[in-house]
Amino acid sequence: MKLNIAFVTETFPPEVNGVAMTVGRLVGGLRECGHEVDVLRPRQHGEDRGGTLPGGCEVALPGVPLPGYPGLRFGLPAGRQLAKRWRERRPDLVHVVTEGPLGWSAVATARRLGIPVTSGFHTNFDRYSVHYGIGWMRPAVAAYLRTLHRRTRATMVPTAALAADLAGEGVPGVRVVGRGVDTVLFDPARRSDALRRAWAVDGEGPVCLYVGRLAPEKNLALVERSFAAIQVWHPAARMVWVGDGPSARRLAVDHPDHRFCGMRTGEDLAAHYASADLFLFPSLTETYGNVVAEAMASGLPVVAYRSAAAAELIADRRDGVVVAPGDEQAFVDGALWALELPLRRQALAGAARQVMLPRGWDGVVERFVAVAQEALRP
Repeated sequence: MKLNIAFVTETFPPEVNGVAMTVGRLVGGLRECGHEVDVLRPRQHGEDRGGTLPGGCEVALPGVPLPGYPGLRFGLPAGRQLAKRWRERRPDLVHVVTEGPLGWSAVATARRLGIPVTSGFHTNFDRYSVHYGIGWMRPAVAAYLRTLHRRTRATMVPTAALAADLAGEGVPGVRVVGRGVDTVLFDPARRSDALRRAWAVDGEGPVCLYVGRLAPEKNLALVERSFAAIQVWHPAARMVWVGDGPSARRLAVDHPDHRFCGMRTGEDLAAHYASADLFLFPSLTETYGNVVAEAMASGLPVVAYRSAAAAELIADRRDGVVVAPGDEQAFVDGALWALELPLRRQALAGAARQVMLPRGWDGVVERFVAVAQEALRP
């Protein structure tokens, strides 16, 4: 059964973030399988008018800049526009990706028109509030998020742990769909001696890497602390940061010896992963963490807290290092252990790659379709 699905999302490629990447992969995979998918999203720039592509179209709707996220926008309520469009061309299913005003109006409109609606849970915005000085709002933000998902027939999540959390908070119909990784793009074969020379790597390094948003909610102080400890034992070590965000300027001022590469995408990003030796990822606010999967697929051992993707993908001391959430000393010790012996690091790298080889996007698309078809049943 081929489906006609309307995806409603605040972010979509070419924007660079985990949600945009995930939605882009899902939409592309669904279209390749013959489903028709329309994407309804905020305008990404002044000249953005959307467009029609094979397998669906992109509809650009009004939006405003998202505070603290330059280049991203959140959608405004668009109930009247959505209702007009869906009366003229009724989708089989509406899938709401984000919980902003556009997402809320999409849920309300779909329910009013009797169109089945599902949702995805991609971001723990309630946890972010603690890192931006508004921790007192966390209960209200959490209630806001959960209320939207209670109004949909199914909420699709990336991990079993998140599914259990949401179900325990009274969200019905939670289904694990998972996340995939492009193992052709993210490949150890993309390791670049030229890139390592540009980083002024002396011999074997090692090179420590962080990829992601440079922001308070990512717990980057622990990356700084871990690398300082690594330098004591490995004076030739290099720290490379890929990404941008509100903490970028402070980090660059505090660490003039670190390498700051800004935003990277595609093969360029893949080369940065493959050319490093250890990935440091101390975030505790992820619902998944695509960068963990990308690093592992690139043959890069990861040190992370036992949370989100790391909890599901990493077998401690076999293909990476995971430690109890919040145990900062264990995180630092794990990084030192991973780098202690070159042969150990190589073994972790090879095992990490093997773990990710079966985890392509095809299976994720299949599970999405299965949940969508379940939601369509009376």
